[in-house]
Amino acid sequence: MHVRMLTGGIVTACLVSLSLTAGQAAAVAPRAADAPLAARVLTYDASGSAEFKSAVNRGVAIWNESVDAVELRPVAAGQRANIRVLADNGWPRALPTTLGNGTVYIGRQAVDQGYDTIRISSHELGHILGLPDRKPGPCSSLMSGSTAGISCTNPYPNAAEKTEVEGNFGSVLAERAPAGRAEVIVD
Repeated sequence: MHVRMLTGGIVTACLVSLSLTAGQAAAVAPRAADAPLAARVLTYDASGSAEFKSAVNRGVAIWNESVDAVELRPVAAGQRANIRVLADNGWPRALPTTLGNGTVYIGRQAVDQGYDTIRISSHELGHILGLPDRKPGPCSSLMSGSTAGISCTNPYPNAAEKTEVEGNFGSVLAERAPAGRAEVIVD
């Protein structure tokens, strides 16, 4: 399991719990500055991604390798996924509902034009993780999307993109992800 280590840049919060049982107060020790913080787990359902299932799974693995604050896992049978991934004949797009939730479409139109399926998958998952398009942009920027051209097959987020996702999900103070507005991001 991926964990995010708290660093010196984060202000250490000291929580004190008082127990009034038998009239005595007991303090709970504060979290150590180097104690691991569990990653926020988001589930995904790629059962509707048809021929792109392996590309989706590779895109998920890339994000799991790249960031510590969030981990993507396949949804358990009978459970509702945070992220649905579907294949269709349109252009690839993401429909985030809130941070970490929404639907990704791996559109065959871009694939038919020669765009890399793993880059598409990783890019669209980036939108669900809170990243906007950064167009135009170089191939080194995952979120440059289609503007990097069909020769670009880089499926990895750059350092700034990783940092942004870590910031979106890594806050010690946020137990839940902030609600966002629903929008369609077409690449």
